[in-house]
Amino acid sequence: MSAESEPLSGSAVEENVEAIKKWDEALLEKRSHAQRVSDGITRVAASGASLLAHAVWFMGWILINTGVLPIIEPFDPFPFEVLTMIVSLEAIFLAMFVLASQNRLAKQSNLRANLNLQIDLLAEREMTTMLQLLRDMSTHLQVKTSVEKEHLDELIEETDVQELASQVDKDEPAQP
Repeated sequence: MSAESEPLSGSAVEENVEAIKKWDEALLEKRSHAQRVSDGITRVAASGASLLAHAVWFMGWILINTGVLPIIEPFDPFPFEVLTMIVSLEAIFLAMFVLASQNRLAKQSNLRANLNLQIDLLAEREMTTMLQLLRDMSTHLQVKTSVEKEHLDELIEETDVQELASQVDKDEPAQP
């Protein structure tokens, strides 16, 4: 097996996985008590058990209050105003918990994107430096390359991040 087709070094991959895992765990640990509660409520509300419990609750409420199940005297006759109020309040609070969790996850995603951008910019700078060194060595050793000089010169230029961001903004379609 050639060196080019061998998988990445296990230790490098394991180190990266472990670093990401530690970073994710640290973000989870930094959550406030309110964020932990919000995440827990959102997780429970999104479960199959919650869906089943709501279906049973609604069915029972409707059957009791339409007189089909005579085990309890109807207390919320059709159109079930108490049930409507309870479900509306539940929806309002659940929406707030979901939004709070989504806001936290969006911030985490922005942190990850910023980290990714920083790493990409460092890698771009390193690659530019490596290309400059390779060009200098090939020139010094008078090695002919298969890369056209104009193409290499273009790649060696340092990337102007502000100009690139402006170009991306200009090319983005307008949001409605």
